[in-house]
Amino acid sequence: MASNNYLKEIKQYNVRQASPSSGKTALIVVDMQRYFEGVAAPILENVVALLHACRAAGVRVVFTRHGHRDPMKDGGMLTRWWSDLIVHGTLEWALMEDLSPNPDEPIIDKIRYSAFHGTNLDEWLRRIGIEDLIITGVLTNCCCETTARDAFVRDYRVFFVADGTATVNEELHVASLKNLAFGFAHVVDAKSLCAWTKSISSRPGEHA
Repeated sequence: MASNNYLKEIKQYNVRQASPSSGKTALIVVDMQRYFEGVAAPILENVVALLHACRAAGVRVVFTRHGHRDPMKDGGMLTRWWSDLIVHGTLEWALMEDLSPNPDEPIIDKIRYSAFHGTNLDEWLRRIGIEDLIITGVLTNCCCETTARDAFVRDYRVFFVADGTATVNEELHVASLKNLAFGFAHVVDAKSLCAWTKSISSRPGEHA
């Protein structure tokens, strides 16, 4: 489904209009790992385009990577819920080759859906003055949505990329977009965010 159709489908809930703040925004690329290559394939082009656009505009970028060193010890309910988990250090745990972080872009290793749970993400964001978050990656209704909700309750303003997130089917994807638009995030598309990065790049003396 095209991004404009996603936005049309959730229009009745996605009523709050806003743009990220220049100088106070970070892009979070959630769990774009080899384990999820099949699910992420339809959004990879948009994620890469947004990543390059943010880098060019000086928007800070952070990656998350999910993986368990010992699922029976650090998996908690995830171990009981799923038949298999991503094991830390395996080939499937690695980030996709098209999304290699730059040296100054942190990788947040996590063991729960939320990128904030048990990590230093909140501390890092606050230390560099971030107030707005752009969320992209997989899975829409698990790690991306949980991270977005967690960000909201920590008082970050969230921009959730409708065509830069993906999950196992359209029904779950759209359901998450509706829930997020209703109570937690501005749901946007990659094209509009790329246009935003160009607009802030063109302002003399400003960067994100």
